[in-house]
Amino acid sequence: MEKTASLDITRPKGGESEKITINLGPVDLGQVDLLVQEGFYSNRTDLIRTAIRNQLALHAQVVRETVSRRALVLGLQHFSREELEAVRAAHQRLTIQVLGLASIAADVTPELALATIESIVVLGAFHASAAVKTALADRIH
Repeated sequence: MEKTASLDITRPKGGESEKITINLGPVDLGQVDLLVQEGFYSNRTDLIRTAIRNQLALHAQVVRETVSRRALVLGLQHFSREELEAVRAAHQRLTIQVLGLASIAADVTPELALATIESIVVLGAFHASAAVKTALADRIH
C-alpha cells in the first residue's frame, strides 16, 4: 500500500504557494525518512522541495526556451476589474498565457470575463472566483 505525502511547495517569488500531493511507495518513503533522521533535510517537504528545485535547475534552459517560444508570461499576472473594463472599452480580447500564477480580481463579473478573455493557458495556478472559473471553463486550457 502506498503512503500519500501532502506537500506545500513554495515558490520564492510568487508570494503564494500551492499544495500538491504525491504518492510514494513504502521503500521510497522510508529512504526519505532516513535522510531526514540523519539530518540531511529538516523534514520530508524540505527534501522534496530540494529535489524539485534541482530538477528545475537541470532543465532551466529548456524552460527558458519554451517560455520564449510559447510567449508565456513568467511569474505573476493579475487582472483587475478596471483593466478588463479598459480591454472591453477598446473592443479587444485577451489571450492569457502564464507560467506561474494568473489571477482575476474578485470583483470581476463572469460577464466581464467572458467579454474580455478569449483563452487562458496557465502552467501553475489560476485564481479567480468560482463564478468566473465556471464562465470561462471552455476557454481554460
